[in-house]
Amino acid sequence: MPANPICVALDTPDLAKAVALARALKPHVGWAKVGMEFFYAHGVAGYARVADTGLPVFLDLKLHDIPNTVASAMTALMRIEPRPAIVNLHATGGLDMMKAAADAVAGRSKLIAVTILTSLSDDDIWQAGFETAKNTEAHVRSLASLAKRAGLDGVVCSPHDLVGIRHDLGRDFLTVVPGIRPVDSATQDQKRVATPAAARAAGADILVIGRAITGAADPAQAAQAIGAGLDAG
Repeated sequence: MPANPICVALDTPDLAKAVALARALKPHVGWAKVGMEFFYAHGVAGYARVADTGLPVFLDLKLHDIPNTVASAMTALMRIEPRPAIVNLHATGGLDMMKAAADAVAGRSKLIAVTILTSLSDDDIWQAGFETAKNTEAHVRSLASLAKRAGLDGVVCSPHDLVGIRHDLGRDFLTVVPGIRPVDSATQDQKRVATPAAARAAGADILVIGRAITGAADPAQAAQAIGAGLDAG
């Protein structure tokens, strides 16, 4: 894995902007995240434009369907060149779905599971019908354990859930962590957040950071400053 844990979220439907950001940020970040907003606008060709900058790509499509459909989709994603470094699905799709996806990926990319979105509070999760999820941390730990049992490489989780996941699943289980906000940054639509230094101290492997970098007047300088703060810590 790249030594730099910063993964810049290129959450834009603007192809030229995404490619320009990836090129400008390559010296200062370790990864680029391409999500639904970009991929649905530009597809495999757009993805390839970002990947061709040389940054490893986390293809963040959060698949969630019946096992056969997800396995077929993962098989298709494994044909993309250059292949995504990381792909993901929703852990709430269940054990059989995750096993089918792991079989389809067959170690060619890192496969990780989204546990609970960092935009959801305890009350949001309760209202969505997860009646056993009033204790969000316990629910996340259960989903993370299920993902490991299915043969996945790691999870996407809140910085608040890192200590429990590390306790249960060890240091080798990959943790990809959104909801990262530098000091004095607005939380925006995220509810369970932490600073980059706090998340790394709690055990985060990869820090997903979007608007704090991409929305800055000088994105490269913003990324460099976050990286320097991590080095200083």
